[in-house]
Amino acid sequence: MATFDIIILGGGPAGYVCAIRSAQLGLSTAVVEKDKLGGVCVNIGCIPTKALLHSARVASIVAHEARDLGVEVGAVKTDYGVAMKRSRKVAEQNSKGVEFLMKKHKVTVLRGTGMLQPGRKVKVGAEVHEAKKAVVIATGSRVKGIPPIGLDINKTTVISSDEALFLERAPASIAVIGAGAVGCEFADIFNAFGSKVTLIEALPRILPIEDAESSDVVAKSYKKRGIEVIAGAKVTKADVLQDKVILHLEAGGQSRTVEAEKILMAAGRAVNTEGSGFKEAGVQLTDQGWVKVNPKTLETTAAGVYCIGDVAGPPMLAHKGSREGVFVAELIAGHKPHPIRYDNIPSVTYCHPEVASIGLTEEQCKEKKLDYQVGRFPFSANGRARASNETEGFVKIIRDRRYSEILGAHIVCGHASEMIHELAVARENECTVEEVDLAVHAHPTLSEAIAEAALDSMGRVMHI
Repeated sequence: MATFDIIILGGGPAGYVCAIRSAQLGLSTAVVEKDKLGGVCVNIGCIPTKALLHSARVASIVAHEARDLGVEVGAVKTDYGVAMKRSRKVAEQNSKGVEFLMKKHKVTVLRGTGMLQPGRKVKVGAEVHEAKKAVVIATGSRVKGIPPIGLDINKTTVISSDEALFLERAPASIAVIGAGAVGCEFADIFNAFGSKVTLIEALPRILPIEDAESSDVVAKSYKKRGIEVIAGAKVTKADVLQDKVILHLEAGGQSRTVEAEKILMAAGRAVNTEGSGFKEAGVQLTDQGWVKVNPKTLETTAAGVYCIGDVAGPPMLAHKGSREGVFVAELIAGHKPHPIRYDNIPSVTYCHPEVASIGLTEEQCKEKKLDYQVGRFPFSANGRARASNETEGFVKIIRDRRYSEILGAHIVCGHASEMIHELAVARENECTVEEVDLAVHAHPTLSEAIAEAALDSMGRVMHI
C-alpha cells in the first residue's frame, strides 16, 4: 500500500488539472489512469477533432474560395486518411505533454483501473492505496448508441466519434444522428472530405441548446454546402446490413428512409460509473445517473470523496471539468477558492462557422420573463470579416434593460471560439454593455462586432 494526500480517479482534463494544482499546493498526489493521459478530450475527442476540422476548413477554402482570393489551384483532391494520421500525431503530442506535466509536478501515475474502496482507499490491480485527505472521482464519460431500435455501435457500419477518428477514408455517404456539437462538427468534416452527409436531429432544430438564431445560421450554411439537414426527426427503425444502413424516419408527419454507408452516432454520452466501487464506498448517484455532489463543495455522499468533470453532471465540457479540478484541489488544501459560476461557462461548437455562447439564450430570457434588450451586429457589415471572406454570422448580446447586465451573448463566425472570452470576462466581472463599449476595440478586427452589438443593445449602433 502506498499513501498519498490525494488520489484522483481519471487522467482527463478534470483529473490531470486537479493533480497539477494539488501538487502546486504541496499535496502528494496520484492519478489512476488505465489508458493514455489526457482522457477522451486529448486522445479521442476535442483535440483530434479540431485537427480534422482544420484540415476540413483548408480543403473547403482551396476548393471553393481560392480562386476568388487570387489563388489558382488545380483539381482538389482530399485524403481523409492523411488528415486522420495528422490528427493522431497532434493528439499524441498533447498526451505526451500531459505525461511531461505529471513528471514535472512529481505526480505519481498509477496505471490500471481504479476501484474506490470505503475509507478513502483505491484499489488498482492487486494493490490498495490510501488517500490521507481525499479521493477525487474524475472518471469521465463515453459515447452511447440507441440500442432499442438496433442502433448499437458495431464499429463498422454503425460508428461513434471514436471510430470516426480512425477511419482510413471518408465514406461515400454518412448519416449523423444527433446535431449537437459533436454531430455538427463531424458533418462539417465529412462534407469537406467528399462524403454525402445527412444530419438528423430529434429536436426541432440543430444545435438545440444554442440560441435559435445561431442554429439557423449554421443550418443555412450547411444546406448551402450540400449537407442535408433533417430536424424534428425520430428514427423508428434501422436495417443494419453488412455494407450499409437504412434508417426509417418520422419527420414532419411523414415517413421516409435514409440510406448511408455508415451511421455516426452522436446522440449523447454516458458517464462512467459502473464497476468502480462507488456504491460500496457510499457514493450515491442522482436519478439522472450523475454522481451526487454538494453543489458548493463538489463532495459526494461519501466523506472525503469528491467528484469533478463529466461524471459530476452537466455541462459535459473539458474546461468545466478543469475548473472544477482547480476548485477541488484548493478546497482540499485548505484554501477558500472562488465559487464556480456555472452560468458563465462558454459553450463552443467548432464547425464552420463556429458557434460560441455564454449565459442565457433569448428563449430562456423569455421563459424567465426577463425585461431585456437585444443587440446584434452582422459580420457582413464588419470590415475584417469582408477582407477575410468570412461574412457568415453575427454577434448577439442580450442585456438586462434596467441595469445593462449582460444576460447572454452569442457569436457565430469563423473565429467565435476565440472571441467569446471577452464577454466571459465581462460577465465574470459584472461589466455592463456600456463598459464593453468603453474598451477601445482595434480596427479592423472581428471583435469590433462585439462593441457594435453592445452599442446596438443600447440603440446606438454605428455601422449598420
